[in-house]
Amino acid sequence: MTQAWPAPYCPTPITHTQSVPGSKSMTNRAYVLAALADGPSTITGALRSRDTDLMEGALEAMGVGFAHEGDTITVTPGELRGAEVDCGLAGTVMRFVPPVAAFAQGQTLFDGDTHARTRPMGTILEALRGLGVSVAGDALPFTVHGTGEAEGGEVDIDASGSSQFVSGLLLSAPRFTRGVRIRHTGRTLPSTPHIEMTVAMLADAGVEVDAGRDSWAVAPQPIRGRHWAIEPDLSNAAPFLAAAAVTGGEVRIPGWPTRTTQPGAAIMSILERMGCEAELVADGAEHQLRVRGPQPGRLEGIRIDMGDIGELTPTVAAVAALASTPSELTGIAHLRGHETDRLAALTREINNLGGACEELSDGLRIQPATLRGGLWHSYDDHRMATAGAIIGLVTDGVEVENIDTTSKTLPGFADMWQEMVR
Repeated sequence: MTQAWPAPYCPTPITHTQSVPGSKSMTNRAYVLAALADGPSTITGALRSRDTDLMEGALEAMGVGFAHEGDTITVTPGELRGAEVDCGLAGTVMRFVPPVAAFAQGQTLFDGDTHARTRPMGTILEALRGLGVSVAGDALPFTVHGTGEAEGGEVDIDASGSSQFVSGLLLSAPRFTRGVRIRHTGRTLPSTPHIEMTVAMLADAGVEVDAGRDSWAVAPQPIRGRHWAIEPDLSNAAPFLAAAAVTGGEVRIPGWPTRTTQPGAAIMSILERMGCEAELVADGAEHQLRVRGPQPGRLEGIRIDMGDIGELTPTVAAVAALASTPSELTGIAHLRGHETDRLAALTREINNLGGACEELSDGLRIQPATLRGGLWHSYDDHRMATAGAIIGLVTDGVEVENIDTTSKTLPGFADMWQEMVR
């Protein structure tokens, strides 16, 4: 059994500047585009974490070359071959790499962690079949039978379970013989900023995407090899900014982009609505985000549709559990299919510490309550673990089970957090 981590307790205002490694979402998209490009690419600022290491390992096993020199990674496309792919718990690996495997010669077997086998996969696998790809299975483990090429064409999918179904198809779409036209048929589409990120990165690689409200079309065309400069991961910055909110302190994040497609950027306006001061401050040629928390007792709840920014939910829920007025987070039913059922997990863990959290059909309702110490379970979910750390800052005696699960997207989180408190 993993030893519980005593969350650092800090009832006084925190003042801290925290550098954050590169965006996981941008890193793994850059890896896939570089693997399918018409020539070598270089990547700087890439995140090194379990999720990104799994993506690199998957593509390397399929014949893509990776060379690391300092902060620069050179990616050299190669003739793709069948392989065994470990997805871990990484949604980007299990949804982005199967379309790539369509262009490999031979069978590519996909599997992952135990919980990964319960994550929704049928949508993208059925879509691949509709595009002329042979796939055996509807969830992990499954096998893609590649022939070196795939026909493509039109496909209807319900991507209400994950925007990654759309992004996964789009990243490989230029390589299909007839290109790909995707039409989303579901009533909702979560995390649309992640699709916008995919479309923007395709454009940066010279790929034209005809994007409609619920449709995307990509003609067959080359993907250019290029240099990718990865932004800091703004969702991984969010817990540190939350530390300023709950302690009434001030936290700065260097390198904050003035324009970005990362959904995590929304944490700035969310914390402002909850009573914080937030501003971008010039820092040489770059900017840093400065967040200052309110006085004790002045942290306010929030009512917000988080459908586009679901990855911020555990952080916002943790802050809401410490607020002085109620909160309602909606539009996030799809979080039941993430690393764990995040709605059930957040409800259970907040209530176990004396909170008042109610699970809704598509979200959470959180009432003000005085929290107490206790064990916070992470469910092998990196964002659940960081949520427990936030609550532990101002709730004495909180222990987080398996804090090391944060290595999925932010290796060294526990040391960073302890250094912030010191």
